[in-house]
Amino acid sequence: MRGSAAREQTMSRTFRRDPDDPHAGARRRESDSDLFRCQQCRAEIPRAATGTEHRNHCPLCLWSVHVDERPGDRRSPCRGGMEPIAIWVRPSEEWALVHRCATCHVVRVNRIAGDDNEFALLALAARPMALPPFPLSRLRR
Repeated sequence: MRGSAAREQTMSRTFRRDPDDPHAGARRRESDSDLFRCQQCRAEIPRAATGTEHRNHCPLCLWSVHVDERPGDRRSPCRGGMEPIAIWVRPSEEWALVHRCATCHVVRVNRIAGDDNEFALLALAARPMALPPFPLSRLRR
């Protein structure tokens, strides 16, 4: 093995970026800023959010990135995109987003934030009613 293939094989599971990559420092500086770029819709998003201590999804498209093992720890080595697949209403009547990682398929529940796109939240919540698993004609009396 030569070059980057050999280097990638010797890197730990949690450190998958090439240490010789000249852009690695730029990514690190970007993560320390007050903004991040959504990997799905590419919008620039402020890190601070009302209603949650750790912003974990884009308020526009509701996609997330698999970065946490526990809320706020940023210890997951996966870094896959997390698709919003459902809305869950907690017993306290608080809405939460259900995300599934497109890479490792883990499912996580995250609080919604005060600046989340209300149309996107309602569209996600209505999806099961709009796409029932049976023909609607069966509902006739």
